[in-house]
Amino acid sequence: MSVASTAAAPPLRPTAGMLALAQAIAGSGTPPAATQSTVPATVYTDPAYFAREKEAIFDRLPQILCPSALLPEPGMAVPHDGTGRPLLITRDAGGTAHVFLNVCRHRGTRLVEGSEVQCARRLVCPYHAWTYTVDGRLLALPRPDTFPTLQKDAMGLIELPSKECGGLIWFFPDTPGDFSDAVTLGEDFDALGMGEHVLFRRRMHEVKGNWKLVMDAFLESYHVTRLHSQTIGPFFKDGITSGDRIGPHLRSAVGRLEDMRGADLSDMAQLRRLVTFAYQLLPGALVIPSPDYINVMTVMPQAHDRTLVEDFMLIPEPPATDKARDHWERSWNLLDGGVFAGEDFRAAELGQQGLSSGAVDEIVLGTLESGIRRYHETVEAALAAGH
Repeated sequence: MSVASTAAAPPLRPTAGMLALAQAIAGSGTPPAATQSTVPATVYTDPAYFAREKEAIFDRLPQILCPSALLPEPGMAVPHDGTGRPLLITRDAGGTAHVFLNVCRHRGTRLVEGSEVQCARRLVCPYHAWTYTVDGRLLALPRPDTFPTLQKDAMGLIELPSKECGGLIWFFPDTPGDFSDAVTLGEDFDALGMGEHVLFRRRMHEVKGNWKLVMDAFLESYHVTRLHSQTIGPFFKDGITSGDRIGPHLRSAVGRLEDMRGADLSDMAQLRRLVTFAYQLLPGALVIPSPDYINVMTVMPQAHDRTLVEDFMLIPEPPATDKARDHWERSWNLLDGGVFAGEDFRAAELGQQGLSSGAVDEIVLGTLESGIRRYHETVEAALAAGH
């Protein structure tokens, strides 16, 4: 999180990687060469395959929990249960974010209930009132004389490795690991100004489908004018796609060559109007910048055919008027309720139903869907590295 300044902020500029993708589109008269490919249906329907993914990917790799904007001020805490662990995300008095196990060190009681953000400098266990600070220290306990050998310094909340960068809070579910890819991605997200954005809305969705079917919808543009024909489809055409990798994460861009001629691609505001960037991260998370706001989605598999997706809408500044609030509310309802829940997530559920029937042995991917094949290759590589 940054401290507000009275000086005018310099205009945002794309990173070298973002600019390279845009220039690849602008310099291409035809779409890049791609080939038809396939993905086995069993990667969506086999519980044993899903168990391997949970162990080798979701239990080992760094992953995004939420945008920084969920905890904008010091002295805030929010429970998070989507990863299968009882987590507690906090921001301490100095502004540093932490990720703890949401478990009192006395008797293992859940420390903070619910799923909403709480403003509190102290966290009090509901069972015996052991009290912790938001930086995890055990502050006080009733009748300390009954614990004559207790060392308070050793009884703080159990903290997990975490990193805040680019306006996102990441964590490692187990032992410390390498956050370098998160830092590199953070350079792009800083270029988008994501750390300066504020949270407008968040919502948790339950999707009755495999987590990769959720991701698949954001890995290709083939469906946009078809599935979204009644919502955002009319605003899009099949465009030229470019993409690259940052570690196991995919960064993609879609644009129309005819709209980009003569444009100043180094101007971020202009670039975002001409090129749709998307970040498909492993494990499942999505960052989708629109011209004037950003959606962050965390994808949290619960079973081979059930996935939680938390959608966050980030906007540049708090709405100053009712008109501004109505504008953002319409955008939120269109994207979260209409495009995502009503169309993309519904398509994932229909896909799960069809693939679970056994009627299709493999899904066939056309040249506009090559991003799906690339993402599945990263999953397969992570599975191989984890065993």
